[in-house]
Amino acid sequence: MSGNLLPQIKRKWPYHVALAADKVRGARNSEIVWSFAQTLSAGPRPYSLRCDDGEFVVFCFARPDDADVFSERFDGERLLGGARR
Repeated sequence: MSGNLLPQIKRKWPYHVALAADKVRGARNSEIVWSFAQTLSAGPRPYSLRCDDGEFVVFCFARPDDADVFSERFDGERLLGGARR
């Protein structure tokens, strides 16, 4: 992700949810996840994150309740402090 876009995402969509990358891979999975995120306050695009040999896709939301709903629906993990470090 462009370094210029990350500060804007942190500011406008500060509530971040990490999903295992496998949950977003493939056309069908991607469509299901993206369609649901778009019904909420999701940002324009997610970013990738690697942690402990795992790959994650992080979706960003403007409202904390939306991040909670998304996290529960896809068994995601809310990132403390919003964005990656």
